[in-house]
Amino acid sequence: MAGEESVGDIAALLAAARRVYKQNYGGEAQVAVCAPGRVNLIGEHTDYNQGLVLPMALPLVTVIVGSSTSGQSCSIETITESADEPRRVDFDLPTESSPLTRGQPAWANYVKGVVQHYRAQPLPAFNAVITSSVPLGGGLSSSASLEVAMYTFLQQLCPDDGDKVAKAVACQKAEHTHARVPCGIMDQFVSVLGKEGHALLIDCRSLEATPVPLTDPNLVILITNSNVRHSLTGSEYPSRRKQCENAAAILGKSSLRDATMQDLENAKDRLDSVTYQRAQHVIEEIERTAQAAEALKRGAYQEFGKLMVESHNSLRDLYEVSCPELDVLVAAAMEVDGVFGSRMTGGGFGGCTVTLLQADATDRTIKHIQERYSGHPTFYRTTPSEGARVISPVEN
Repeated sequence: MAGEESVGDIAALLAAARRVYKQNYGGEAQVAVCAPGRVNLIGEHTDYNQGLVLPMALPLVTVIVGSSTSGQSCSIETITESADEPRRVDFDLPTESSPLTRGQPAWANYVKGVVQHYRAQPLPAFNAVITSSVPLGGGLSSSASLEVAMYTFLQQLCPDDGDKVAKAVACQKAEHTHARVPCGIMDQFVSVLGKEGHALLIDCRSLEATPVPLTDPNLVILITNSNVRHSLTGSEYPSRRKQCENAAAILGKSSLRDATMQDLENAKDRLDSVTYQRAQHVIEEIERTAQAAEALKRGAYQEFGKLMVESHNSLRDLYEVSCPELDVLVAAAMEVDGVFGSRMTGGGFGGCTVTLLQADATDRTIKHIQERYSGHPTFYRTTPSEGARVISPVEN
């Protein structure tokens, strides 16, 4: 359909990256890896509050091809069209006295952060080419996809101990130090540990993950990109995180994960109204996520959909991270027969919605949204996909 993007064409991404590698560096790339973006079905802005989240890995991926090289100088190039300039960056491997620092272009900071925090030594120098089908700034975690793909690439050059959770934590640390986004662990975790045919219920405190089957052929997860771009490095994301930390401190809790609505009610006179609302969203959203995972296990899609809509309304009214474009996309989807639920997904202020619906309602849902939304949305029909991996000769 018009406005619908194909997903999962790794072969085309790989061929383009290999071609550019050969042109720029000579010879064939020795290593090829990919790592997925993700969509969060429910549990928004709960991960940095040590709560529960329910994401799934997407067939949209970042691909990196490359080879080790002699010396200390690394060269990386991105052919992702929406990345900022310059598209090629050269840097020397970090040393204790000379760590890698942030700079321009912004996309290279994610790569440098992963190189800096990689968990095995000695890393060889390398040349690499990056490309991606994960839309940048769309709330589908293009940044974690890039970080995890880069880490997976480095594992082929200098293997670490294979600890997948530690890999996700190292990639999260890269985003904290080099992109300056104080993100939770969800995005990197599901990009590393995603499981085909399953969503992952992740406990962001214990870092335990429970696979939740999502293989019903009559079900579709439709992602709608508003094509309104957001940047989480602005003041809004850090300020929400700070408000949550302040609320937890006033409640005498290490995080809002440990708080109940009764705790919040008891402390109402010590909280300003905005901080109260932020905490209310998080406490209720953690509970919604637990209920949603149970509903999904039972195949109770109507119940799951209702929780999705409640989540969206809370993000709009209490956490105040939605925007008019996302609200219209959700409202339009909910007008269609066969749609179970819809909500904004990701950090907010633009980006995407995620909609759970009957497979046979997909075309009419896309058509209705196109009629109701004044912008130019992009649609992705998706299924839960595998986490980061070396690209096998078959996928080549």
